[in-house]
Amino acid sequence: MSIKPSILKGTRDFLPVTMAKRNYIFSTVRSVFEKYGFAAIETPTIEKTETLMGKYGEEGDRLIFRVLNLGDKLALADTDALADSNLPRFANSISDKALRYDLTVPFARFVVQHQSELSFPFKRYQIQPVWRADRPQKGRYREFYQCDVDVVGSDSLVYEVELIQIFDDVLSNLGLTDFSIKFNNRKILTGIAEVCGEADKLVDITVAIDKLDKIGVEGVIKELEQRGVGDLAIKKISPLFNLSGNNETLVEQLREFLKGNEVGLKGLDELSYVLSQIKLLGLNKAKLEFEVTLARGLSYYTGAIFEVVANNVQIGSICGGGRYDNLTELFGLSGMSGVGVSFGADRIYDVMETLNLFPEAVISGTQILFVNFGEIEQKSCLKLAKLLRDNDIPTEVYPSAAKMKKQMKYANDKHIPIVVMLGDNEINSNTVTYKIMATGEQETCSGEEFIQKISTL
Repeated sequence: MSIKPSILKGTRDFLPVTMAKRNYIFSTVRSVFEKYGFAAIETPTIEKTETLMGKYGEEGDRLIFRVLNLGDKLALADTDALADSNLPRFANSISDKALRYDLTVPFARFVVQHQSELSFPFKRYQIQPVWRADRPQKGRYREFYQCDVDVVGSDSLVYEVELIQIFDDVLSNLGLTDFSIKFNNRKILTGIAEVCGEADKLVDITVAIDKLDKIGVEGVIKELEQRGVGDLAIKKISPLFNLSGNNETLVEQLREFLKGNEVGLKGLDELSYVLSQIKLLGLNKAKLEFEVTLARGLSYYTGAIFEVVANNVQIGSICGGGRYDNLTELFGLSGMSGVGVSFGADRIYDVMETLNLFPEAVISGTQILFVNFGEIEQKSCLKLAKLLRDNDIPTEVYPSAAKMKKQMKYANDKHIPIVVMLGDNEINSNTVTYKIMATGEQETCSGEEFIQKISTL
């Protein structure tokens, strides 16, 4: 009995049209990264479990795909741990490898391992797939690509400015016109927790207030209470629920709230510097918004925090990132500040598909198709096709003298914009007849003139 072919939920096959669109995103991202002086690296798909575990918080650890040990190693499984329901210990005994959860932690491992071979500040970009054992849903996959750009070895705020510009350049170049870069600073969040007298509940407070736009003020207060935050602290936090105004106004309101708190005011100073520089430089399409309730990556971000959303598509964040001062310390290298951001290629794809932003030329790939009238005509087609390819024009020759209807359907199916017909008349007169598929227009000219015309399209 044959098995019906299928794939795992949260993974996808990509047809040629989809791949053409994805490669368009990757090439656009790559060109911007390189414009800012970042160099490409790659890290292995599989990392040691000890490299990944404990770096993403408890929830992140649960979403790491473990790779089962094989052969004799599997025979060493800790069955006593299984009998005692100690699943973490049992899992460690049958798996010492895992698929990477993101590109940031492997990058930190890379920096520590290769530090003697690198020049600092080290600016790298990386475009590779990652895996998460998440519940699949729209915009959330178990296998997806990240496009990361990071710089380590400097605490200069110039890099925060550049990363905001990179967000803006990439997404503007891809055709997005309505997107917001949400911006905050971990030090501000720490200051808020300290001012409220609940410094030890920083994560509880920030996780709750981060949901303000989803569950409202009453929902946030209820969650704070459930997380053990005291009534007095909640009362002190409450003014943050009603902040309004532009970036400068919000900064001044926070200065008043954080008055006397050194760490919080330092975070505001850092954020204000970046905001002022961006105001001077300007942005293409992005809106830069100080989001006081933005809290992400608190297990490793220590300064700036970024999140990017497409305002006209309901899909969640499409990019994110921040500054991490202690990440390489996890692998024995301290004093190595870093900052970076990640572009969610799959979500960006979904946004562009929803908004119909992919150019027609990206979809077609092949620009010219030669109709095949027979063996003699085919020789002339192959000769002219070579000249076109030598001029970097993607060209195909239909492989057999099939019916015209079938050959034209092939051109339509592949979105090929121009079909060339070389019959007896054209060969004898050294001319080319071509048809523009979108308009149905047909024209005859010399071969040299045809190549010149096509090269300018």
